[in-house]
Amino acid sequence: MLKKDIIVEKDKKLVNLLQDYGFSFADVNKMLRNKDVKINGKATRDNVAVHMGEIVTFYYSADMLEKKYEILFEDEDVYVIYKSAGIEVEGQKGLESVLKNAIAVHRLDRNTEGLMVFAKNQIAEKKLVEAFKNHQIHKFYIAEVVGKFDVEKQIFKDFLVKDSENSSVKIYDQKVKNSVPVETKVNTIKSGAESSLVEVELITGKTHQIRAHLAFLGHAIVGDGKYGKNEINKKFKQNRQKLACFRLKFDFIDVKGLNFKEFVKKPKWAEY
Repeated sequence: MLKKDIIVEKDKKLVNLLQDYGFSFADVNKMLRNKDVKINGKATRDNVAVHMGEIVTFYYSADMLEKKYEILFEDEDVYVIYKSAGIEVEGQKGLESVLKNAIAVHRLDRNTEGLMVFAKNQIAEKKLVEAFKNHQIHKFYIAEVVGKFDVEKQIFKDFLVKDSENSSVKIYDQKVKNSVPVETKVNTIKSGAESSLVEVELITGKTHQIRAHLAFLGHAIVGDGKYGKNEINKKFKQNRQKLACFRLKFDFIDVKGLNFKEFVKKPKWAEY
């Protein structure tokens, strides 16, 4: 059995906390039935509320962590995979460790799902990083956002300040100290009174840019606990942001003669 200790950062139900770490609902309930979960050293079988600062300890088998990715393309130089929500890119259980010889050339948050490219050697890594830097690989996202949001391929230009201490960013409508310009292109797919489905293209690619920018515009992503509002997420019964990188478009790629143009995969919740 493997063991992990978690210091709770935000009040939530125990089941939701464990699901955030990549466990299925069934496996979480199995751990609870077997008294493999402790709160501050005391075993529990119940889906109780846990609070900030408490220590949750749980014991699990390696096979409990579901296979959280799908390989869409692989050759001797690259992987193109679809990452599910709830898995890290880095770390012992991250995709760089799970996939053989995988080097991530871009990132997705743990709770963001979607398409990713991994290099399998240093030559491929260099070429892919250069392609991203030169805007020759384009990332398109799909998101469900709160409220009626009706725009057509509109580019929003604002400024972002990174707060490393709190692992967050803040958006401003004018240049401030330590800010960098950000551009986010949004196109509405379906607009409703309660929520809207939008496509987002990153023109600049900064940490948490989409999540923070959409929230700044008054349309936080449904389920986003950092930039959204908990009471609204509860209303939608979502504890993970409904955000996915669903399309990667390659203007050029030349890794030992490889030449592919595009990968597209939509999450089930965003089919239209």
